[in-house]
Amino acid sequence: MKKKYYLIIVAIVGVIAFYAGAYLQSQSSNPITKEIIASAEKILGLSFLDAKRDSMLSGLSDQLKSYESLRQISLPNEIPPALGFNPIPVGFQFEKRKKSFKLGKLGRIELPNDENELAFYSVAQLAKLIKSKKISSEDLTKLYINRLKKYNPKLECVITLTESLALEQARRADREIMLGKYRGPLHGIPYGAKDLLTTKGIKTTWGSVPFKNQMIDQNATVISKLEEAGAVLVAKLTMGELAWGDVWFGGKTRNPWNILEGSSGSSAGAASATSAGLVAFAIGTETWGSIVSPSTVCGVSGLRPTYGRVSRNGAMALSWSMDKIGPICRTAEDCAIVFNSIYGPDGIDQSVFDYPFSYDTNVKLSDLKIGYLKVEFDSIKENKNIYNQTLETLRSLGANLVPMSLPKYPVNELSFILSAEAGAAFDELTRNGQDDLLVRQIKDAWPNVFRLSRFIPAVEYIQANRHRFVLIQEMEKIFEEVDCYIAPPFEGDNLLLTNLTGHPCVVIPNGFSKSGMPTSITFIGKLFDEGTILTVAKQYQDATDFHHKHPKIK
Repeated sequence: MKKKYYLIIVAIVGVIAFYAGAYLQSQSSNPITKEIIASAEKILGLSFLDAKRDSMLSGLSDQLKSYESLRQISLPNEIPPALGFNPIPVGFQFEKRKKSFKLGKLGRIELPNDENELAFYSVAQLAKLIKSKKISSEDLTKLYINRLKKYNPKLECVITLTESLALEQARRADREIMLGKYRGPLHGIPYGAKDLLTTKGIKTTWGSVPFKNQMIDQNATVISKLEEAGAVLVAKLTMGELAWGDVWFGGKTRNPWNILEGSSGSSAGAASATSAGLVAFAIGTETWGSIVSPSTVCGVSGLRPTYGRVSRNGAMALSWSMDKIGPICRTAEDCAIVFNSIYGPDGIDQSVFDYPFSYDTNVKLSDLKIGYLKVEFDSIKENKNIYNQTLETLRSLGANLVPMSLPKYPVNELSFILSAEAGAAFDELTRNGQDDLLVRQIKDAWPNVFRLSRFIPAVEYIQANRHRFVLIQEMEKIFEEVDCYIAPPFEGDNLLLTNLTGHPCVVIPNGFSKSGMPTSITFIGKLFDEGTILTVAKQYQDATDFHHKHPKIK
């Protein structure tokens, strides 16, 4: 009898313990259920049988524990994934040697009567004045610093004015030049850098509220290379918060052509300051249009290099497989000058290829086969006459323009590759709730995009990159037929497609709308062939004067 009662008591205690444990577990860890899986399936566009859901329960719980365990280890933004993007098509042949770097002839360059006109000289022109000692780097630097102080309150394009560093670098440049130690065409030239590039002893804010006091005490590789070339850093320039748009923690960067409008983004300050004559050139970045778009609306020239051309060491990561660093300047040739100093490996960014950059302005357009996106040109509704005239100008220069089209592929459906990587880059920001601090909180802004990225399955991300591989091969077939091609900047899929495949692009002004705002045209080249598109763009600019016009800031 006692044994019977004992067994009953044990059984009751066991049942109580089981349900108590289940209750406590449900309170502490919110266990995954078949109903939760069924709901998640709808988000993923999948449907499993109930028995299969049952089989997944323990595995999903284990995966969740793994996620939670890994989240305890902080991953700073600068740490890349072990997986790397490769933009090179099967069978692609590289140019093994640097053929030449030949700049165009300038003729005699003199100082203008109005020093403010000097602020709009090209890098090539300023370099000639500095080398011939017609102006000192210090005087030129002070001119740009004064203009930055005067116009920044209207344009909101500067995050940090680096005046003391700039004057120190300018005086060093003058001393070296006086001693005959001329480093090249960037020696003594003042420039600005998008504030996602780290600078020793100077804040790097990423344009964002949570990071506005951030100090990363090192120079990005690009900053170091420009310092080696003798360039003078006068300002850290605004960027759309975490590289989106033209709104940052201190305001909205303005377009010098119309300060009631924004300068677009995310290289907002780089384009605005260059356009307004506040710097001789600037360094921007592009993931999906962040050089092309602000360069267009601000009427300046920008180069988005091939993916893997410029080290991103010290640059804020947004999308490891799409981020690219390039110059924003007055002319295409200025872009060539700056690019020649910043490209190439540094032994840190493992995505960078070691291949030469050649540039020769003597190339004849008649010797090139230049494509143009016929459907995209035909689809233009506004400013159509400007784009027709662009084609005619190129033909008058001897260009053999060939109508062509891009691969038929659902390109926009691959855009979540960027979202997935951006969500990973700022995962901790999302999980700790600091995304609430970001200025823009609309549906298209980063806070919501980061949250949405959490629901992108790893399988779909990998599949999208497999489609991307196919797209790379298809683009290579196009470049077997043409040396480069031209396109309106925002028609069709070209902008996203070429950012996904890693092809280089030059954007330059090609006219003005009826309202007086700049328009642009883009030249897209073969992988690692920035030289050809820069040469074609320069010859177009030599035949036009749109790049010589500059805004009158009121």
